[in-house]
Amino acid sequence: MTRTLYLAIATCIGVSAAATLAHAQAQTLDQVKQRGSLNCGVNEALPGFSQSDGRGNWRGIDVDYCKAIATAVLGNPTRVTYVPTPRLKRFAELQSGRIDVLIRNSTWTSERDSANFSFVGVNYYDGQGFMVKVSRGVNSVKDLNGATVCVGTGTTSELNLADYFASHSMTYKPINFPTHDETVQAYLADRCDAYTADASGLYSVRVEQAHPKDHMVLPEIISKEPLGPSVRQGDSQWFTIVKWVHFALLNAEESGVTQANVDEKTRSSDPYVKRLLGVEGDFGKRLGLDNDFAVKVINAVGNYGEIFERNVGSGSRLRIDRGLNRLWSKGGLQYAPPIR
Repeated sequence: MTRTLYLAIATCIGVSAAATLAHAQAQTLDQVKQRGSLNCGVNEALPGFSQSDGRGNWRGIDVDYCKAIATAVLGNPTRVTYVPTPRLKRFAELQSGRIDVLIRNSTWTSERDSANFSFVGVNYYDGQGFMVKVSRGVNSVKDLNGATVCVGTGTTSELNLADYFASHSMTYKPINFPTHDETVQAYLADRCDAYTADASGLYSVRVEQAHPKDHMVLPEIISKEPLGPSVRQGDSQWFTIVKWVHFALLNAEESGVTQANVDEKTRSSDPYVKRLLGVEGDFGKRLGLDNDFAVKVINAVGNYGEIFERNVGSGSRLRIDRGLNRLWSKGGLQYAPPIR
C-alpha cells in the first residue's frame, strides 16, 4: 500500500468516525425537535419540586427546569411531557431513552455519575434529615438510639443512615419501602419512630399533613445531598445545553435580570447582560440554540431566585430558607461560570 493511499484511507476513516460522533452528540436535540416536546422525568408528587394537580398542571422547581429546557430548545414552556419516574426505575427510564432528562430530586453521587449518566449541575443543595411526631418528645437525632427508622429503598438515605449510626456508635432498625408513598404512610401509621429523607422532602411531606405542627424536622443534617438534572452519557451537546440552561438562570439572577424586566434588559448597555440575552455574541448559537434563548427562558419561568422563592421559599407554603442555595455573592453555593 502506498503512503498516499494509506493516508487517504486513514483520512476517510477519520472523517467517517467524526461524522458518526457528531451525529450521536446531536441525537437527543434532534429527537426532541422532531418529536416537538421534551420528555422530562420527574417525581410524581413532591410539593415544591414536582407535583401535578391531577388535571395535567404541574408545579415545582424541577417542573420549572423542565419548562426552561423546553423553552430553550422548542421556544415554548408548554412543550413538555412530564413522565413520573418511580424511585427504583428513574435511572433505567433515562438509560432506556424514554425520557430526555431526569429532573427528580436525585442526589449527584460518584456511582451515579459514572454509570452511563452525567449530572449537569446542582439546582438544589440539600442534606438528609429526620422527621418525628412531636408527641414522641424527640429533640435530636441522638435521641434515636435504638429507634426504628422508615427509609426509602434504593436511596442515598439508606447508606447515609447506616454510616451516621455506625459512626456515632448508635443502633437502629431500618424499615425499608420501595416507594415514597409507602415510606410516608408507614411513618404516619407509627410503624417507625422516625422518617429519614432529604430535608426538602421532609418539609414537603410535613406541609401536606392536616396538622403540620404535629411533626418536627430535627435540627441535624447528616449528609450532603446535591440534587440536580442528569442526562445520558455520550451526547455532549445535550449535556452542554441542559447545563447552560441552568447556568443562564443563575447568571440572570446575579445580573438582576428578572421575568418582569428581561425585555427591558435587552436594551441594557452592560456587556455581560448583552451576552447573556444574546444581544451581542453567539452564546446561544454555540450551544445549538437561538441566541436569545435566555430571554425566552426567563420570560417563561424567571431567574433561579424567582424559581426558588416561588416554589419552596418565601412565596410558597414550604417557606424553606434559601441557605446554601443563595448565590455565591450572598454567602451561598450557587455559582455559574461566566458567559464570554
